Parts: sequence; C-alpha cells; structure tokens
Amino acid sequence: MAWPSIFRRGTLLSRFSHHHVAVFLLTFFSYSLLHASRKTFSNVKVSISKQWTPSAVNRSIEPVEIWSSNHLFPSAEEATLFLGTLDTIFLFSYAVGLFISGIVGDRLNLRYVLSFGMCSSALVVFIFGTVTEWLHFYNKWLYCCLWIVNGLLQSTGWPCVVAVMGNWFGKAGRGVVFGLWSACASVGNILGACLASSVLQYGYEYAFLVTAAVQFAGGIVIFFGLLVSPEEIGLLGIEAEENVEEDSHRPLINGAENEDEYEPNYSVQEGSTITQVKAISFYQACCLPGVIPYLVSLIQDNLGWMWVFYFFILMTSCTIVFISPLIVREMCSLMQRRHVRILSE
Repeated sequence: MAWPSIFRRGTLLSRFSHHHVAVFLLTFFSYSLLHASRKTFSNVKVSISKQWTPSAVNRSIEPVEIWSSNHLFPSAEEATLFLGTLDTIFLFSYAVGLFISGIVGDRLNLRYVLSFGMCSSALVVFIFGTVTEWLHFYNKWLYCCLWIVNGLLQSTGWPCVVAVMGNWFGKAGRGVVFGLWSACASVGNILGACLASSVLQYGYEYAFLVTAAVQFAGGIVIFFGLLVSPEEIGLLGIEAEENVEEDSHRPLINGAENEDEYEPNYSVQEGSTITQVKAISFYQACCLPGVIPYLVSLIQDNLGWMWVFYFFILMTSCTIVFISPLIVREMCSLMQRRHVRILSE
C-alpha cells in the first residue's frame, strides 16, 4: 500500500528538523499542562464541597475552633453553586485575557509571555488550593480574586503556542501537523485527572500542589528551551521558505503571453507599514471551543439536568449550522483542484 503523498520522501517530513520536533513537543505539553491545571479543579470539587460544608465526619476529625472557620456554606448545594460560579468567573476572565494576551504577544517575546503565564498561574493555583488549606484560611472573595487572576494568566497559553506553531509550520501539511497537535487539550485533561486521582486520598490540597509543581516546572523549561521562530537560530522564516519553494517550481523560460504572470513585482510604496495581526475580540473568545459549555453548572442548579441536555442539543445544532458553509466550500475547492489536475494530465 502506497504512503500518502505528504509522507513520501522529499515532501513534508524531509522539511522538518529536530528544531521543529522540539517546538512541537514543547508547545504541545505546555498547553497540556495548562489544561491539566483546569481539570484538577473539576476533579476535586466533591472534596472541596465536603470541606466547606458542615458534616459530622469533618467535625469529629478537626477541632471545633478550626471547624468553625472552615465551613463557608450551610449546605452542599450552596457550595456546589459557588464552585460553579468560580468556573463562570474563570471563563469570563479567560475570554478577556485572550484579547489582552493577543495584544501583549504581538509586542513581547512569546517565550517570555508563555513562561510567565505558566509559572504565575501555577503559583496562583498553589495558593488557591494548598496554602489556604494549610493555613486554614477560607474566604469566598479571596477565592474569586484568585480565580480571576488565574483565568487571565492561563489565557496567555493559547495565543502564544498557536503563534509559535504558525512561525515554524507552513501551509504544506498544516492539516496533519495541527491535527496531531490539537490533541494537547485532551492529553492535558487525562494528565490532570491522573495527577489529581493519584494524590487525592491525602487531601485535595495535594492535588493542587502536584499539578502546580508540574506546571511551574514546565514554565521553566519553556523559558530556557522554546524557540519562538526559525530566525532565532539563523534559519529561513516560514514565509521566506514558502516563497523559495514557490519560486523553485516556476519554469525557467516563460512564454511571452505568461511573462506578466510570473514577473515579480518589486515596486515599493512610500509610507507602507506592516500590518499586525489583530487580537481576537471578546465575542470571538466566547466562541472558542470549550468556553461556553462551562456556564452548564448554573443551568443544572437552576433548571435541572434535562435542560443541560437541551443545551447540548442546541450547541450541537448551532455547530452543524455554522460549520456547514465551511464544509461546502472545502468540498467545492477539492473538486475544483481535482478537475484542474485531471485537465493538466
């Protein structure tokens, strides 16, 4: 059986060096660690809810003075609602942070922004889940403020890793490369679940401690090891490389009728400026996959589980409607390219 054309000798794989592999792995696992940190909070919600609400078990284990300062809510339902509110706060701050991170990333080194976001977010998670429990200091406003800051810091991950991947991988084979790379979110969720479950028996604070430590270490590795673009080590940028490859496929001698078609335009206009990529808006951030499905805990608490499934049905229907024009356009483009190839043969 023949290999697909992108895997044949002299095509996609031959263009990639060990630097490409290193960038792929570093960005992959950096975003995986950020997702693992978010997953940890979801996995320990039950333990947190038990710690924040009165029960005979908690009262028998801890002294009365400590217990009186521990419980924040009179019932598990109110604790669950507050945890859902924290999810909502996190997602809104994350959406706002995506807009800010896009602007900051255009002006600062992406490696520094990503490393700072990972390390700082790890410290916030450590304070939220571990330090407050060790000091027996429980405050709802403190938790809200910490989770707002965590959302802003975690938002630095996505714009930075996507920009770095775009600097290293061009249009050729981009579907294959980014298709493999997009599994980082799922890997992060699995990693977060494994890390949290492995130490949850010792207390939910240790789940936050382990996840934060791994994420902080990942931020240090990113700071010293990530190459933002090929130009940093003297290689051609992806745009220059694609232009060189495009020029190599042009015929050496053109007919008179095609002379204007292949003649490069070297005219330079005065006052021309380089257009920077605009950062995404707040609405576009809310449309990112996985953002809106979080507001779910509030629906379940107020309307019941049936309305949660109705919400999922609505989201799936909207996805089908919005993605249909793209599917039709891609199919038409494939058929057109196939028809041109048949005619050329």
